[in-house]
Order: sequence, then structure tokens, then C-alpha cells
Amino acid sequence: MGACCTTHIKYQGRHHAEDDLVDKEGKGHQQDLPTPGHNGAIVRLQGSSSSISMYTRKGKKGINQDAMTVWENFMGEKKSFFCGVFDGHGPLGHKVSRHVRDTLPFKLSSIIKTSQPNGCTENDAAASAGQSYGKNDSNGVNKDRFSSWEASLIRAFKESDEELNSGLSFNSYNSGSTAVTIVKQDEHLIISNLGDSRAILCTRGNKNRLIPIQLTVDLKPRLPDEAERIEKCGGRVFAMDEEPHVLRVWAPHQDSPGLAMTRAFGDFCLKDYGPSSIPEVSYRRLTNNDEFVVLATDGVWDVLTNKEVITIVASVKKQSTAAKVLVYYAVQAWKSRYPGSQVDDCAVICLFLKEQPLVSKSLYDQDHDHDYDMGKCGGSQLDFADSNICGDKKAKEGETVINCDFTMDKTIEQRD
Repeated sequence: MGACCTTHIKYQGRHHAEDDLVDKEGKGHQQDLPTPGHNGAIVRLQGSSSSISMYTRKGKKGINQDAMTVWENFMGEKKSFFCGVFDGHGPLGHKVSRHVRDTLPFKLSSIIKTSQPNGCTENDAAASAGQSYGKNDSNGVNKDRFSSWEASLIRAFKESDEELNSGLSFNSYNSGSTAVTIVKQDEHLIISNLGDSRAILCTRGNKNRLIPIQLTVDLKPRLPDEAERIEKCGGRVFAMDEEPHVLRVWAPHQDSPGLAMTRAFGDFCLKDYGPSSIPEVSYRRLTNNDEFVVLATDGVWDVLTNKEVITIVASVKKQSTAAKVLVYYAVQAWKSRYPGSQVDDCAVICLFLKEQPLVSKSLYDQDHDHDYDMGKCGGSQLDFADSNICGDKKAKEGETVINCDFTMDKTIEQRD
């Protein structure tokens, strides 16, 4: 996850049919139009709005098992959002991820609504979800607000998982899905994580530098606490000889199914041996320095660092194209880093926290702070082609060079 990517990647854009998204759920234009959701929400599965950019692309492994959703005006509150990306795995992983995509936000909204006395107002309902309790601690965290949200989210995740095991038209015994979600209400951000998808925040630090803050931990067997839980429940954690760097979760008496994460929806063949559907829930209070949040499946994080991701997103001219541009760069990184492997599915949601588009004025200056070494492939920063920076590497007209490791084709943003 977040592996360094130092190979020079040049993307000029392809127009071949095989590069288009074939799977109906994987097309960039599918479900661009929003639909009504619970309690007055506006539901998007694709497309963009003034604050949102969404895009998914099928990899080379078959049907697109990634899914995503955004509920704007969540809980009936203007400018409140529920965002989630889901990465399916196993034979029916695409069905699991899409089912959770459609049911989880509805369950969360319903749980919060039904916990209120009859006749309460929308603002009262929002308050019960954690908007107006007590005082904040020294870190700006309102413990009452967080506890309320945490309980509601854990219940919604649990009910969604139980539903997968209760006679649906598909079987989740050997299939499952990750989930990473955020709920944004005003300056409050509540993050939930199940598995190895990831959420990061782009904020501004000293000298106006863009800084990535990872909001979630990749819940994998390499984490000591996660591995300990698995082993206490009778499961096994080990890596196969052909993948010595990838720890997996295995049943006690058979070398299957080899799950690469420790928490997920579904996967009922392993649930008795430690894997859990209880999410890690966290809270962050947003500030004026915060620019945007990126949620993505591991098809992105396996080949791009957090810093590379925020650099690419911050560099687009039109925010509506940010997710698409990021996915294209992830695909090219896959082809460059792992030429013999199959490109993974990718799904991205970008939630922009400010109405005005980002200006990359300070991005050039960031490189000259020299607080990281691209030779050691700390995250990339974006620079316009400059012979003083790139040496003999020259960008063609209409391209942008990201520290000479990527060449950005600006026409990506213009293509459908």
C-alpha cells in the first residue's frame, strides 16, 4: 500500500476501445444523474457536483468489483455528505460491494432518524448524530458527538453485514468487501474504515505547502493487534512462498481463503476465526487549512503515495475531473511498476471542502523546500516543466511534469 513509484510515467491519452470501461457499473458516465435518497438526500453513484468528483474504472481482472456512493444533503441537511468507497473480493465480491453501497448509508440514516422522539426536527436529528453535545477536549474532539456517531456507525455496519448472511439472492460465504466512509457535517468529519481502502485529507502547512494526512489505517494482518485477534480466534496468519511480503488470514485447518485484510463485510467462511465487520471509527475537526478529502480503493494506494495523490488532485484545472485524472495516473503507474500483472480496479471520490478551486501557485515553491528526496521516492510534488528541476527531461507542450516521475496530459480533463 502506498508503495513508492519512481518510474517515469508518461501518459498521452488513449482512444482505443479496450481502454474504455466495458462493465456497465464501471463506465465513467453510468449513473451521472443523481437520484433521491432517504430523508431528502441526493444520491450519486458517478459523476460530479460542485463539491464532489467521482470515478471508477474496471481493471484487467474481470468485472469491476469496486463501488462507490455519495449522499449529498445527508440526513436532510444542506451541504452534509456521506461518502463511501467499497472494494469487493471473491467470486461475488462485486455483488457484495454494490449491496453495501446501496444499504449502508440508508441504514445509517434510518438508525439516526428512528433514535429520535416523534416530531423532532431535522436539526434535532442531526444533533443526535453528534452535532451539539457538550464541550470539546483539548484536541477539538467532542466526545459525546463522537460516541453518538460511533455507536450509530457500528450498528449500521453490523446490520449491513448480517443482512448479507440472511438469504439474499447471492452468497457471501467466500466473498466480501472493504468499506471506507466519511460523514461531513459543517466542520465535523467522521471516518469509518473496514479493510484496506483508505481516506486521506489534504491540508496546508507551513509556507502554504500541501500536506497529506492519512485518516485511516489499512487494516491488514501485518498489524500486530489485528493479527493477535485473528490468532486468538483460531485463525492463522502467514504469507505464501510466492508472495512472501503479503500476509493473509487463513482458516485453522485449510489453506483457504487467504484474505489479505482483517476486517470486511461478508467472508463468512472466516468470521468465526477473527475477521470482523466492526469498523474503526474516528473523528476530525476540519479547519480553514483543509482543502479536500480523497477516498479510494487499494487499486490507487498500491501504486501511488499519499503525497502523489494530493499532488495530482490539487493540480487539475477542473475539480469535477479530479477523480478521473487520479484513476488514469494509477492505471499508468500499475502498467509501469507491474508490467506483468493485471491492473486492479480503481474507485475514487474527492470531496472538496472549499468552493473556490485550488490554485497550484505554491506547488512549485514546495519542491524547493527540499524536505523530501524524490530519489528515495517520498511523495511527489507538482512542478511545471523547468530545465533547472528536470535536467534533460523536457515536457511537451500541454503537459505537466510531476517531479519528472509523471507527465501529466492536460487533455485527460477534457476527454469524456
